[in-house]
Amino acid sequence: MNKILEVKNLTVYYGTVRALEDVSFYVDEGEIVILLGPNGAGKSTALKAICGLVPIKTGEIHFFNERINGLSPDRLVKKGLCLVPEGRRIFTSMTVEENLEMGGFTIGKKDKESLKERMEKVFSLFPILKERKKQKAGTLSTGEQQMLAIGRALMLRPRLLLLDEPSLGLSPNYVDLVFEKLAEINKEGTAILVVEQNPLKALEICHRGYVFGIGKIIAEGERDNLLKNFIA
Repeated sequence: MNKILEVKNLTVYYGTVRALEDVSFYVDEGEIVILLGPNGAGKSTALKAICGLVPIKTGEIHFFNERINGLSPDRLVKKGLCLVPEGRRIFTSMTVEENLEMGGFTIGKKDKESLKERMEKVFSLFPILKERKKQKAGTLSTGEQQMLAIGRALMLRPRLLLLDEPSLGLSPNYVDLVFEKLAEINKEGTAILVVEQNPLKALEICHRGYVFGIGKIIAEGERDNLLKNFIA
């Protein structure tokens, strides 16, 4: 398989505090890869570094064999890297439809047909969003807001979808639904990298994973190996 993302010897500081030290991992085409570990271990920092949201002290990040260190977040989005952030970060005062239109900002208003086509694709994946399309996003349940955050990211047709704690704050039913939809998105060809503190649920859908200690990767392996040696 082809590596679409390769992180090599990544070190990140917050001021004088070292958040990541010499971290390396990769995502192959068509994979779901999870980053597991306790709070403060550096998982979310790794995602932010990939997306250009925090400066990198040392190391390299390659996306489809292109070195992307130092590129701005908007340029990375246009290359196909899209992050669904922790806490969803939807536009609460805007409607569901307007949030999705914001997600398609790279299309531009002139290409209305493409924008509509992508929105219908999101609605087919999350039918409840179509029912709520004229509703203010802030009035949605937390589970519906998470669907909207994922849908907004899918408007960009990402080559790699990154998610930071997608199950955070969701009821068990919505957790099941969100991970079911992530598996569906992956089967349609989108590679996924997930930071998650619900290891059993994430391991149901992933192919491989990495376990973070404090700022370092302490284990890695395929799903069954992680279940056997680190989760059970």
